[in-house]
Formats: sequence, C-alpha cells, structure tokens
Amino acid sequence: MVVLSGIALGAIGGEAVHGQVRPPAYLIGQIEVTDPEGYAREYLPKAREIIKAHGGRLVAAAGAAAGSPIVAVDGNPPKRVVIYAYPSMDALQAWRNDPAYVQVRAVGEKYARYHTFAVEGAASP
Repeated sequence: MVVLSGIALGAIGGEAVHGQVRPPAYLIGQIEVTDPEGYAREYLPKAREIIKAHGGRLVAAAGAAAGSPIVAVDGNPPKRVVIYAYPSMDALQAWRNDPAYVQVRAVGEKYARYHTFAVEGAASP
C-alpha cells in the first residue's frame, strides 16, 4: 500500500511539473551585414559565447555568408536570416538583457542592421 501511494503521488507530482514546463522560444533575425569581416571578427565569436551561455542554439541560418540560400515564398527575402532556439522566453530575454550581450551588440551594430523578434514554440500535445 505504501509503495502504491508513493507511485500515485509521484505520478501526480510529475504531472504538476510537466504542466509547468514552459515552451521553447525562438529568436528570428533578419540581418543586413554591411561589413562581413568586422562582423565575423569582432561580433560573432563573443555573441555566440553569450548566446550559448543562456541556452541558445542555432537552428537555422541562410543567406549572405551562411552558405545556403533563402527561398522566397511570399515577397522579397532578407539578405540573411538566423533562427535560434532558447529553453524559454525568460532565457531568451535574459540573453538579450545580459550586460555582456548589450555591449557586444553595440559592436555588432557597427557592422550590421538587425530586425529581430521572438515567438514561443507551440505547446506539445
């Protein structure tokens, strides 16, 4: 009886934990790099380090310098697109507000123009 009670409580507790799981968040960036050498040398290595520290991982990159083309479905495609996944919107916002990233982003803005936005992933069934 004690064992069955423990199993039941574990199952209920597991459902409560799973019910609180936050969906992943995705950062979509349209980037126009004006100085590829400066961008690659001064911005990317530091930015990638900080992204990784916040749980971000590159999902897709296409366009200029990415090696794969952007396929236009409707309208004109941007010059470069990146998609990063984060464990949650909180993690994504913590990355974007990290003082180290704010500083490195100022460097990136010398070499590129950014249009970025974030969306939460669909809830799992």
